[in-house]
Amino acid sequence: MIYPVPVLARIYADFNFTFREKLMCQLCSMMHHHFSGAINARASRWFGARSLSGKMDAEDGGHNGGMSPEPVVIGSGNHRYRVLEGWGELPPGMRFVDVAAVCVDSKDQVYVFNRGADPVIVFDRDGRYLRSWGQGIGFTRAHGAAIGPDDLLYLTDDEGHAVRKCTTAGKVLMTIGMPNQPAPRFSGEPFNLCTHTALSPQGEIYVSDGYQNARVHKYSPDGKLMFSWGKPGTAPGEFNLVHNIACDDDGWVYVADRENHRVQVFDGNGKYQGQWNNLARPCGLFVGRGKNPLAIIGELGPEAVSMFSRDAPNLGPRVTIVDAHKGEILAYAGTRPLGEEPGQFIAPHGIATDSLGDIYVAEVSNTYWPILFGSKPDHELRCLQKLVHVAG
Repeated sequence: MIYPVPVLARIYADFNFTFREKLMCQLCSMMHHHFSGAINARASRWFGARSLSGKMDAEDGGHNGGMSPEPVVIGSGNHRYRVLEGWGELPPGMRFVDVAAVCVDSKDQVYVFNRGADPVIVFDRDGRYLRSWGQGIGFTRAHGAAIGPDDLLYLTDDEGHAVRKCTTAGKVLMTIGMPNQPAPRFSGEPFNLCTHTALSPQGEIYVSDGYQNARVHKYSPDGKLMFSWGKPGTAPGEFNLVHNIACDDDGWVYVADRENHRVQVFDGNGKYQGQWNNLARPCGLFVGRGKNPLAIIGELGPEAVSMFSRDAPNLGPRVTIVDAHKGEILAYAGTRPLGEEPGQFIAPHGIATDSLGDIYVAEVSNTYWPILFGSKPDHELRCLQKLVHVAG
């Protein structure tokens, strides 16, 4: 069900939520999954529906077909989230195409780094459009977005091989790397398809690099290269696609080592400290601030979904909540197979939270779909979701 206006959706979902949540639990065993047409010819032949599974999942509270809309809740325990459908209302004629990354400033304004004609689109936390910028900056392809405590943005352009530091109004203050001039593949020199950035508590800049350079680079706050670490491989401190990076208030550095299915943890000097295993291609990564930070991970799931695991639950794509200091998985949000229905994901690529703990999930659904299924979808897929934290 697509809500016509995001603000009304939130008001409606918040109203008497406790009652409707109890009612939903009573109804979920009686309800059948509702199908609504094919995504494309190939997927339709296999699945016959926009959802890639007709199974019910107790985690998301079930669906109610053509009945009145009920909130879908995913996750468990203290980490439960209501899917806010239709969040992020675009002006007429504006498109995301795909959303590669998202970040949130101190005012809870949400910056959506996308692959459309308007690279940065800004919303308030209720999904109202505020402004857009970046059209003349020269981005080649949006990939990563991070923001500092001073509300300055760091936007990573993977195919442009550069990172730009920008104000919230779109003024470029600094560029790291030589735009459109990649380093030799796997040379260890910056950059070749860099992916993301993170800031240390002292304002130093870490850059994950990336698709063709298994490396992390550390820069001074003014953009001077300090040192780098990493090489291709599977051993501790080695990488197989350094896809994302984050830093906490203690200075620990978290690296999404995607094709090794893990997040590695380092100190600020690049010394290996440990790793989190059993992740399904971690793609998006956000680590909160404070003494007990949570890590929010967007897992891409298996590339073999079209052949082997198209109806298998709990393999991703999904969002996973981790105690960052203990490395303990606290909850999985979205355990149903790949699809477009509320509580499902296609390609979680970037992720961030706001001051209330709500999660914003950026997806490159339209880029990833042909990789999975060999042909483009027959309509533009959803590529941005908001998950509203539900008090336990």
